[in-house]
Amino acid sequence: MADKKKKTEHVILSVEDGSIAQELELEPGDVLVSIDGQQVEDIFDYRYLIQGECITVLIRKRDGEEWELDIEKDYDEDLGIDFGNGLMDAYRSCSNKCVFCFIDQLPKGMRETLYFKDDDSRLSFLQGNYITLTNMSDHDIDRIIMYHLEPINISFHTFNPALRRKMLNNRFAGDIFEKVDRLCEAGIELNGQIVLCKGINDGAELDYSLEAMERYIPCLKSLSVVPVGLTRFRDRLYPLEPFTKEDAEQVLSQIENAQKHFMEKYGSHIVHAGDEWYILAQREMPPEDNYDGYLQIENGVGMVRSLSDEVGEYLAQLEGDKRERKISVATGVLAYPYIRELADRISTVFPGVEVTVYKIVNRFFGERITVAGLLTGQDLKAQLEGHDLGENLLLTQHMLRSGEEVFLDDMTVSELSEALHVPVRIVGTSGRDLVEACIGK
Repeated sequence: MADKKKKTEHVILSVEDGSIAQELELEPGDVLVSIDGQQVEDIFDYRYLIQGECITVLIRKRDGEEWELDIEKDYDEDLGIDFGNGLMDAYRSCSNKCVFCFIDQLPKGMRETLYFKDDDSRLSFLQGNYITLTNMSDHDIDRIIMYHLEPINISFHTFNPALRRKMLNNRFAGDIFEKVDRLCEAGIELNGQIVLCKGINDGAELDYSLEAMERYIPCLKSLSVVPVGLTRFRDRLYPLEPFTKEDAEQVLSQIENAQKHFMEKYGSHIVHAGDEWYILAQREMPPEDNYDGYLQIENGVGMVRSLSDEVGEYLAQLEGDKRERKISVATGVLAYPYIRELADRISTVFPGVEVTVYKIVNRFFGERITVAGLLTGQDLKAQLEGHDLGENLLLTQHMLRSGEEVFLDDMTVSELSEALHVPVRIVGTSGRDLVEACIGK
């Protein structure tokens, strides 16, 4: 009984000023017991149950007294209660031991939260996280269907059940397809991803997956194929090899064949290659139309094309002037040639704006990690020290923890700024953000 109470009663952390909760004299430390007689498991129950215009909320005050409150409000109006935990429940950790897991490739001594492997279906809906479904019970599926939570982002990795069990090192990992069938039957929108590992789920296995995924269309709106990330901390882990230029060309050929089939049949490409494949194959990025609205941009699919097009569109709206600025931009090996080209385009419109782009090699995780989002403060500091960085150093917000000015190695933006003797400006992800940061707008 104690465990059940812990899951279904929620302590109020704070009450919003001017809210319904404040008007009802609710206070931090009070406990939400139920809404309309139903216990609240987590944030999904809470959001669903407070939607009505007339609800009954049972509160236990800190002294043990229970208040039954009949509340009349606007439909979907919030009560103004903060429980401190976005899920109103404990985060569920991953039960898999994937052969490609990035967290297993982290060095010791980093902050504890970086080592937590989440695989929580609720984070898929709330934050866009990709989940394996191996932690999901029938009850979880029932709730997704009941509340019609979508999209659900699924880490498939392969559509071969036996191979999936091997890749995830979980004897239940091949059982997810019955769950996916239930979600599709209920009309739940899905997105998927495949982390491709050389010699495991590529080649003929990738062809199989690209054929087998069709059974889930149209509920499956998109599927990204991205290469595995390999750090230098892989001692005693499954022996994985990096992809070559020839490998990338083969992968792109397979994906493009599938895209052609899906476009002819469904009017959408459905499957997309991560930007890294085009860079590795030394190919131009596809045009915007190939990305079907950039459904997988947060997964590194179409990020380069989108940024380039946005910079071009915004520059076309501006009139160049004689302003003078000298600034620097630091980015990863992967994005460097593209950021360099965009900086040149900005300087063409604003000749007095001098933008120096620095390519930062990832020595912390290893040189095979080339994305800007995994650069650390110490690598930035070591490779930028002694350079004339101008008025500002521009860094993408992808390098920082969400909502914080902290790099993966716990160095703060202010610490980096002090070490390099230059103001550091964090730039948003759009092309307009980059242009305005460069020209000082």
